[in-house]
Amino acid sequence: MTATTTSCCAPIARAPLSEPDAAELAVLLKAAADPVRLRLLSMIGSHAGGEACVCDLTAAFDLTAPTISHHLKVLRTAGLIDSERRGTWVYYWIVPAAVARLGALFTPLAEPASV
Repeated sequence: MTATTTSCCAPIARAPLSEPDAAELAVLLKAAADPVRLRLLSMIGSHAGGEACVCDLTAAFDLTAPTISHHLKVLRTAGLIDSERRGTWVYYWIVPAAVARLGALFTPLAEPASV
């Protein structure tokens, strides 16, 4: 009987995470593990041109502007988004490498896990 390998496992199931990698990923996961912040990430990432003005984000929530600013700061501090002030408004965009790192953590790879 021959053993068959299948590609089933995401990187998190392929090999143990190192302590530094786990610490870095935990910061990203913790920042994204809030419904408001997940919605903000989605709104920013799907906005026309790949960036959104804070003025486009606040109206979608039944929260105060300081609360939205706090959530945006958490995302920015974690490195999931970046921003730039343009006149009165601040514009936000996704940091592709950080978001891709989160996605890759749970996405199955084409190569089978080595045993």
